[in-house]
Amino acid sequence: MIEYWLAALGLMLVIEGIMPFLFPALWRETLSKVSQLKNGQMRFIGLTLMLSGLLLIYWVK
Repeated sequence: MIEYWLAALGLMLVIEGIMPFLFPALWRETLSKVSQLKNGQMRFIGLTLMLSGLLLIYWVK
């Protein structure tokens, strides 16, 4: 079971690293804009991402 968790973590790190590796200037600009969002906006984005991930996991299983 732990192998699945580690594989999922590894895949997440690979996916997260694609944008800063390929487009570092764009990534820096995007992070600058994201840091200016209000807390409520950030929470909504986080909730949307979590629900999307859960739906994807549910769909795959």
